[in-house]
Amino acid sequence: MEKRQFKTEVSDLLHLIIHSLYSHKEIFLRELISNASDALDKAKIKSLTEGNSPAGELAINLSFTEGDKRSLTISDNGIGMSHDELEENLGTIAHSGTKQFLANLTAEQKQDSNLIGQFGVGFYSAFMVADKVEVVSRAYGSEQAFKWASDGHEKYTIEEAQRDGCGTTITLFLNDEGKEYANRWQIEQLVKQYSDHIAYPIFLTYSQNTYDDKYNVTGTETKTEQINTAAALWTRSKSELTEKDYNEFYKNNYYDSDDPLFYLHTKAEGATEYTTLFYIPAKAPFDMYHADYKPGVKLYVKRVYITDDDKELLPAYLRFVRGIIDSEDLPLNVSREILQQNRVMTAIRNASVKKILGEFEKMATQNPELYTKFIEQYNRPLKEGLYQDYANREELLKLVRFKSTAVEGWTSLESYKERMATDQKSIYYLAGGDEQALKKSPLLAKYREKGLEVLIMSDDIDDLVISSIGKYADFDFKAVNKSGAMDDFMSKDEKKKEARENKSLTDKIKKVLGDKVKDVVASSRLTDVSAVLVTDDSDPTVRMQQLFKAMGQDRFGKVAPILEVNLNDSFVKRIADSKDDAFVADASSVLLDQAYIAEGVLPEDPADFAAKLHSLLV
Repeated sequence: MEKRQFKTEVSDLLHLIIHSLYSHKEIFLRELISNASDALDKAKIKSLTEGNSPAGELAINLSFTEGDKRSLTISDNGIGMSHDELEENLGTIAHSGTKQFLANLTAEQKQDSNLIGQFGVGFYSAFMVADKVEVVSRAYGSEQAFKWASDGHEKYTIEEAQRDGCGTTITLFLNDEGKEYANRWQIEQLVKQYSDHIAYPIFLTYSQNTYDDKYNVTGTETKTEQINTAAALWTRSKSELTEKDYNEFYKNNYYDSDDPLFYLHTKAEGATEYTTLFYIPAKAPFDMYHADYKPGVKLYVKRVYITDDDKELLPAYLRFVRGIIDSEDLPLNVSREILQQNRVMTAIRNASVKKILGEFEKMATQNPELYTKFIEQYNRPLKEGLYQDYANREELLKLVRFKSTAVEGWTSLESYKERMATDQKSIYYLAGGDEQALKKSPLLAKYREKGLEVLIMSDDIDDLVISSIGKYADFDFKAVNKSGAMDDFMSKDEKKKEARENKSLTDKIKKVLGDKVKDVVASSRLTDVSAVLVTDDSDPTVRMQQLFKAMGQDRFGKVAPILEVNLNDSFVKRIADSKDDAFVADASSVLLDQAYIAEGVLPEDPADFAAKLHSLLV
């Protein structure tokens, strides 16, 4: 038996691995199974090039013992390791340089459970759950096996051993931290979570009680069962998969009783190799608008599960997408910080977003009925993308849909543009609350009279989104509830004339309302109401202010609206003709509060409004 000392700083590194780096100790099994899978890959390639097949089916075998001497064994018939390879691979830790590794670790990184693999030290996670580890390995083509053993401190041993056939057997003598893993159900659960799609079968051998007809224990029997699927559906050719295959995979893996609305399967080869399988649920996820929503995309590296809890895999506005990203190029243990900065992951993310949006556009063109179902569930998140994803804004502008005063159902911006009058100068829209209330807005009368279409935007983020876009196909977006809305219909001279002729009325109301309004203007476009609220082109609308307040953000402070009064309204005429200061004060206040109510906003003092309204009625 050879007794050898680990190389410099290794004992410190092992202590760090065991006590700091892995915050989720159960991933030791993922590490060891992944190593076994790599060994099987190498054996398969070796057999193809040399013509010597390994003995038996390429597989990974797990077994365990219970009681005081708890242990867990992971065995494979892969490439195996020679004496020198055992020393090099297991006696030399972190080929990237132990000193540099230790020196560069930050406190935050020490808590990162996905850090180790990139430094080649994943095997040593076994010491988190074991007091001692034995590795018996026989290299491919060799007759002699060797055993490596260590307690994870300063020394390890290597000696000759016996093993039938090439491959590696790792035995973990479990400590108190690892005793839970000498359990059939725990092992099965971990394999399902982390290694279900490894390309080779994983077998578990266990003992189970036998019973007679009266359910008395009569003895035990040893059973061996495959506990992984050993087939990643997304790695199979699309030509051999049916719609039923895709749908069943979705329902089984995402706990949905309904078939998905749509799925997209892509395999990319070249500089970056990866496979993606994305699904769009038929109904929006219940937590889609929760700040702590659970992302729906799982990351695999060479079919080894890495995470399903990283919101960086796709942009936030595509958080409703479910599916798989499986990379051939990422390191097995890739941290969240590295994911955000890794050029491979960036390339996969960017390409995936473009592919998904491209398929949405194809759906909109080729299957409008299906696209309508999609829009009814996911129109708003796409609008968020207009605000968040500048790089894909042009694609998103083709995808979002709006209601309109001219057509039933949904319409695209492109369709609106095609219906525009030849002399139309802007794309008109009205954003606010309820769709039906918006369609009844008195501000639309003038546009209907002139045969102009107005887009109805009832999502609470529409104001914010449209103001960030500015233009579509060289046409400005113009809100009909902004002070400059009538600029397309009236010259500056005409506006000045109208303001001059009604100055006495507007000054009277403005004097009473004071700083509650930014201005009072006369309007000839209103027909059925006394007054409406509009805002300056540079100011947020009343609805936008309400939205930010609801989110706990007082971004704009107090922005007073402009009160636009109907010159032909009898109530407004009474104010204009009245010499009673008290009446003018109450009537002007009620005029303003009514306009707020029409916007879906309560007056600042509802009790005062009710009292003044009552005084005007009696």
